[in-house]
Amino acid sequence: MPKLLHPAGLCPFAARKCRVRYHEGMKLRRVTFLLLFVAAASVAQQRQLKPGWNLFSKQQDVQMGKEYAAQIEKQVPVVRNSELDAYLQRIGQKLASRPEADSYPYTFKLVNDKSINAFALPGGPTYVHTGLIAAAENEDQLAGVMAHEIAHVALRHGTNQASKAQLISLPAMLAGALAGGDSITGMLAQIGIGLGANSVLMKFSRNAERDADLLGARIMNGAGYNPIEMARFFEKLEAEAGKGSAIGQFFSDHPNPGNRVKSVQDEIRYLPQKKYAAASGELPQMKKLIEDLPAPRKPGRQAVPSAGPTGSQDPAASRPSGRFKQYQGREVSFLHPDNWDVFGERGSDQVTILNQSAVFGQQIGYGMIASFFESPSRRSDLRSDTAQLLEQLRRDNPSMRVTENPRRFRLNNLQAMYARLQSDSPFRGSREIDLVVTIDRPGGLYYFVFIAPESEYPGVQNAFDQVLRSVRFAN
Repeated sequence: MPKLLHPAGLCPFAARKCRVRYHEGMKLRRVTFLLLFVAAASVAQQRQLKPGWNLFSKQQDVQMGKEYAAQIEKQVPVVRNSELDAYLQRIGQKLASRPEADSYPYTFKLVNDKSINAFALPGGPTYVHTGLIAAAENEDQLAGVMAHEIAHVALRHGTNQASKAQLISLPAMLAGALAGGDSITGMLAQIGIGLGANSVLMKFSRNAERDADLLGARIMNGAGYNPIEMARFFEKLEAEAGKGSAIGQFFSDHPNPGNRVKSVQDEIRYLPQKKYAAASGELPQMKKLIEDLPAPRKPGRQAVPSAGPTGSQDPAASRPSGRFKQYQGREVSFLHPDNWDVFGERGSDQVTILNQSAVFGQQIGYGMIASFFESPSRRSDLRSDTAQLLEQLRRDNPSMRVTENPRRFRLNNLQAMYARLQSDSPFRGSREIDLVVTIDRPGGLYYFVFIAPESEYPGVQNAFDQVLRSVRFAN
């Protein structure tokens, strides 16, 4: 009978060595698992950055950006220099190729302006002032400001803010623009949205600035630039502004979200470690070219935008047919009258549905709006969020008043509220009924606004009820 071997298969000493190695291996596995767990927990704490609620489609962001870019380039002295253009394009495309930039058709142009500034339009057109290049200490700082602007585009901050400012006018305007093939920027001008001072499209909140810093840091890191240089450059400008230096429009449009360097440093901990090139690259040569540029020309005059379409004054032309068809969004589906057209991004959960004859410039006379309303607190509270939505609607339409206060009810086993409002109708000599229905959803509300002339409302109420009974959410 063979002699039994120790666990090592050799001798007691070898067995002891094997047991020691085994226990050391188990300890190493536990340490490795603990490190992986800590790393996973750290990643979980990294701020999630994504575009907020928006009435515009991404395609409309792009169209708007192109239209505004055409206007701007008649107003500002765009530099035509092959070396400077190539330099800016090289940096810009390196940043824009990152997945975080979200594949918009970015363009990068240099403006002959000594103020330290840069700005990006919805959809991707990006402009850098010569004063910014002159002030940058290294290429990473220039890339940082450009990455910050790209982040505003990718997070759709401009059109998100415009959506919050105009809950009722915007759906009517966008439906009218799509129906008539009109300019989006011309239609926006009719409701007071443009690129002038304090424009909601270009003047960002501190929260938007913080998110643009963080996403900009991720874009920079992926492109091989040191993210901390973005924060250092902003803090340098802040210090200069505190001494009374002129920093152009930068800090009026880009309010400091607070302690940018620490915020970006915290973000860098989550990013893949890289070695950043410390060389200034072609920046000194570009600064010399900027010094030799001729004085900028005076701006031209801006074209006056056209007015929006005018609908039919006969409400019967816009009346729902009584027959229905299905609308399928990403998360919600419902029926709608088959003679009403859907306006909005295909498959979106934010749509305006009406007959084109019911659009009067920036007003809807007959139809429905379905959309999300993002909770100001980012936590769902049906009553509070409904009150906030109604307040926003009243600010958007001063003639609107609540005639029936919000009441709770169950809509297809979901918590919901409805309120009845009244306002001036675009149909001459008429008042309109606006029925607002809100449904509790994660992070805010899904809401419907049903619009009809007061004289038509009794006959159309059943159609609106049919729409509501058909509402279904994916989760």
